[in-house]
Amino acid sequence: MDLVRHLECFVTVAEESHFGRAAARLGMAQPPLSQRIARLERELGVRLFERTSRQVTITEAGTLLLAEARELLARSEAFRATARRIRDGETGLLRAALTPDVPGETVAALLAGFRDRRPGLELELRELTTAGQLAAFAAHELDVGVLHHPCDVTGLELGPVLRRDLGVLLPRDSPPARLDEVPLPALTGYGLVLFPRDDAPAVYDDLLTACARGGWTPAAVRHGQGASFVRGLVLSAGAVALAPRDTRLTAAGDRDPALVWRPLAGAPPAWRHSAAWPRGRGDAAVAAFSDAATHALRTVAGARPEAPDRPLHLRPASEFWL
Repeated sequence: MDLVRHLECFVTVAEESHFGRAAARLGMAQPPLSQRIARLERELGVRLFERTSRQVTITEAGTLLLAEARELLARSEAFRATARRIRDGETGLLRAALTPDVPGETVAALLAGFRDRRPGLELELRELTTAGQLAAFAAHELDVGVLHHPCDVTGLELGPVLRRDLGVLLPRDSPPARLDEVPLPALTGYGLVLFPRDDAPAVYDDLLTACARGGWTPAAVRHGQGASFVRGLVLSAGAVALAPRDTRLTAAGDRDPALVWRPLAGAPPAWRHSAAWPRGRGDAAVAAFSDAATHALRTVAGARPEAPDRPLHLRPASEFWL
């Protein structure tokens, strides 16, 4: 039995004291209304109305139940209103993540843009690697994220794919630092400081492949992420680091008398990202985050749309060491 609908019928008949007027108000015929009231009486085990050919009178039991019926209907409407706000992304909690390389200014712009789009929604934002986001999606612990490509996007939907071209961070007194743009072959003999492979295995492999195709195979690959640690490796280990112009690492390099950032010549490798969320679960809140992230990456981080014919290089999840 649809209890809410039956209670609506009960309250309307009680207010109209007439089945015909109540039926017209409810937009239904009188016989089905009488049947609903009779069924409700059977379910409750009490008589709600005394009926004669001329009038309908609420019983004492009906009078005692009327206030609670109205309260239940009010709660039901409040419940539905809350569900509508959650569905429309106006309230609730959205669990989101960004990769560690997204700079602070971009994070701030994203948060401001999201608040403008969905001011009543709570955002739980975490810093997670691409591999960490894929694992969180699989465990149903994440609603939306911004991750790196290529990766295994099976079961996910994607926002626009954006790219941030990579440049090179190197010692200020090194020969390549004298160039306005550094060709990859000019880095021959240098090692490369790169994030740990487990963070984004396909991105890691794709980057090394791009370097090799461009004419540079690093003498060694060392792993680091923190700006201070990477700085130490670049200054003392005969290595360089690749990073977009806007990252915390390159911003620190701009202020460091011992380091300098230079763009790479030709067609440089790039970070490629997009918002991602589980297929079929994109709602207004997810769309608002995706839009805010895309806008912040383009306007603050200088990202630009990826060429539409560039493949995402999908690989089975078993190749990603998750």
